[in-house]
Amino acid sequence: MLRVAVPNKGSLSESASAMLSEAGYRQRRDTRELVMVDPENEIEFFFLRPRDIAVYVGSGTLDVGITGRDLFLDAQVDAEELLPLGFGASTFRFAGPVGHFASVAELEGRRLATSYDGLLRAFLAEEGVAATVVRLDGAVESSVRLGVADAIADVVETGNTLKAAGMEIFGDPILRSEAVLIGRRGSAPAGLDILMRRLQGVLVARQYVLLDYDIRKELVDQAAALTPGLESPTISPLRDSEWVAVRSMVKRNSTNRIMDELYDLGARAILVSTIHACRI
Repeated sequence: MLRVAVPNKGSLSESASAMLSEAGYRQRRDTRELVMVDPENEIEFFFLRPRDIAVYVGSGTLDVGITGRDLFLDAQVDAEELLPLGFGASTFRFAGPVGHFASVAELEGRRLATSYDGLLRAFLAEEGVAATVVRLDGAVESSVRLGVADAIADVVETGNTLKAAGMEIFGDPILRSEAVLIGRRGSAPAGLDILMRRLQGVLVARQYVLLDYDIRKELVDQAAALTPGLESPTISPLRDSEWVAVRSMVKRNSTNRIMDELYDLGARAILVSTIHACRI
């Protein structure tokens, strides 16, 4: 069986379970369950702390796992990112007291508090900045006021917590993170290809819809330019030989604009359908 680590709580947990469910896998009904076996799909899920998932995968104890890119890189384990999953977006950034810092270079010789010391040390080494890294488990934004650090490096979503602490973001982002599927480097366990195809299918289904419409034959080329699909639109004859039916996948966030353009071109009976599952 393929052994998969899934976040047991936090911002990634619900979205990860929802995605796996959409991919056709059984998921736990009780949040106290730590292990869930899906014998029909030959897969076993282990619900773990998001920060620990990379360690289990990197050591080979589990085959693959879903965690944040920031947590994965911070763990510095022998694993690789297999697939970005499109949820749990965040940004890892520097922040300091308002008006104190403008660039990363100004952190030379300073004390930096973070919960991601592995990730931060690697970034500072790459930038050639010598600073003292103070490892904290949480409430990093309080460290400057308490005199533990001069600035911080932390995951930022809205920035409201930083503002409340009298701090501001400075410098370029250290890392843009999201949920990712990770696996041990160079390993290809049985069932991994199926899991990845299913997850990719969910990603596509979330990003695209099916668009159907009728158009006069002489306008097909212009219509197809608006709805090229992934490879090519499907074109079918209608009873009226002057018209054809067209079906194509289009980006969900462009649907209404494309419908308007098709209508102006002369298309009629324009219909949109949700894609529940697919394989590309």
